[in-house]
Amino acid sequence: MELIINSRNMEVTTRLQNYVEKKTSRLDRYMPDLVEARVDLSEEAHARNAEEREVAQITVRDKRGTILRAEERSSDMFASIDAVVDKLYRQISRYRGKQRRRWRNAGNTEELILGEPLPYEEEEEDQESQVVRYKRFSMRPMALEEAIDQLELLGHDFYVFFNIDEGTVNVVYRRRDNNYGLLQPELD
Repeated sequence: MELIINSRNMEVTTRLQNYVEKKTSRLDRYMPDLVEARVDLSEEAHARNAEEREVAQITVRDKRGTILRAEERSSDMFASIDAVVDKLYRQISRYRGKQRRRWRNAGNTEELILGEPLPYEEEEEDQESQVVRYKRFSMRPMALEEAIDQLELLGHDFYVFFNIDEGTVNVVYRRRDNNYGLLQPELD
């Protein structure tokens, strides 16, 4: 597993780097075939709350293309790292539980290799989420600026539109910092 540590508005000390390496070193034991773990550390000077100034985000990717991401904020970077690693372990546990249920429901009797059990992995199976609503909507080609206007007018957090400049379906969304993000899908 390749570990990438990025920082923004702060310096990554040797102590902090060693701490991140120690905390993330066991991730590949619990989720085999991890290719990359990306750790983004930042200090937000203009955070709404002083207790949410230190931000740690971890994104992991495996060979099949599965991506898991977690983010935590606190007043101390080490506490943020602890919290984000715990959150990621819970996500891995949920992901592995879903894989296990799908494997069993498909009638496979062989054991699915998922790596070591997580330290606090729950044995009881919780109800799997279902799609409970389908929605169809018409879409007309528009520019990004018009899609942002529609997002604002509707008061939504995201807006799906056909980008006239790109010729593809895109999603514009509002970020926590009140800026916008654009998702542009690409086929493999």
